[in-house]
Amino acid sequence: MSDTVLLDIGQGVGIITLNRPEQLNACNQELKATLLATLRNVAADDSIRAVVLTGAGKAFCAGQDLREHADRLDAGDPHPLRTVAGDYNPIVAAIVGLRVPVIAAVNGMAAGAGASFAFAADLRVAAESASFLMAFANIGLTLDSGSSWLLPRLIGHARATAMCLLAEPVPADQAMEMGLANAVVQDKRVLDTALGLAVKLAAGPTAAYAAIKSSLGYAATSTLGQALAKEAELQARAGHTEDHRNAVAAFLRKQKPSFTGR
Repeated sequence: MSDTVLLDIGQGVGIITLNRPEQLNACNQELKATLLATLRNVAADDSIRAVVLTGAGKAFCAGQDLREHADRLDAGDPHPLRTVAGDYNPIVAAIVGLRVPVIAAVNGMAAGAGASFAFAADLRVAAESASFLMAFANIGLTLDSGSSWLLPRLIGHARATAMCLLAEPVPADQAMEMGLANAVVQDKRVLDTALGLAVKLAAGPTAAYAAIKSSLGYAATSTLGQALAKEAELQARAGHTEDHRNAVAAFLRKQKPSFTGR
């Protein structure tokens, strides 16, 4: 496995680190392939009950490596943006599709596809120096990596439109005000804060978390009636879990429940 993406596992948490710090963790082909493989390995590992996604160095992810892209253009590649369907779409789908909670520890600039990686997470903890940039218009491109679907659902259509058309960085404090970030902390605390939150979630009812994520994702493109039916289906399933039965018993005993994810 390439060292462009690192995976550390402990306390039930998988920490995925994009590891091209000298290039602001810009996505070359090696990083994209390794990230997708890492996400798939995490999805198959039952010991991982929460995920933290972050970047090494001073940036979260600067998006596509434009040097690599320019080389494709110069070489006359007939499909220079095939990476959207081939790489970025599967990566974002893999992040969203993880059954466990995913927390983005945004330690610096998150731009383009890198911003979409953060948007695809369930929660975002941003460093004070962090910023989010929908950079596509600055290089004459349109949206990709799920940003057209993810961003309006986080901050609303009007703010998403402005953010994409103006293509200006949104600093952490403004991102917090917009609802794009769930917390803003000192730069030195961003990973520890995200990890602490992940450890807390990893000890929680992960089967219920998976159902909650499924319910919210389904409802985003469904009618009220369909959403009600999906809620009933998932709730019936959750009602048969050990976690539910044990938590009810613990509540009646006035004890703190212990969750296994089953």
